[in-house]
Amino acid sequence: MNKRTIYILGNLNLEIDSLPLKLIPKFREAFPDISFEILDPTENVPEDEHLVIIDTIINSDEVRILKDIEKIQNSPTCSLHDFDLGIQLKLIKKLGKIKDVTIIGVPPLSMISEEEAFGGIKREIDNLSSFN
Repeated sequence: MNKRTIYILGNLNLEIDSLPLKLIPKFREAFPDISFEILDPTENVPEDEHLVIIDTIINSDEVRILKDIEKIQNSPTCSLHDFDLGIQLKLIKKLGKIKDVTIIGVPPLSMISEEEAFGGIKREIDNLSSFN
């Protein structure tokens, strides 16, 4: 049986966007049957039927689920280098390469402790029907 995968986004060089990456060791310990892989949204986004992503949501103060990718606000784009996760997801979904996306959104570290974030994310992973 293949391990299910959850993709982690973030940037350790930006404190505001680092929390998901800092929690990877805890995720791997708590969920040994799930593969946690770092994803760079400027590269190819995996074409899993049900894509699960953990990413920072800047204007949030709690862990939350986002399933409607149309609600993701696009960043201003001037060139192909400005393609962000929202644009990528909308494009590959429109092309029929993925059916469903679940984003587990995490507030920035300034809004939540690592322990609170891990607890909230763990609860959401436990509730994912596609992983049960």
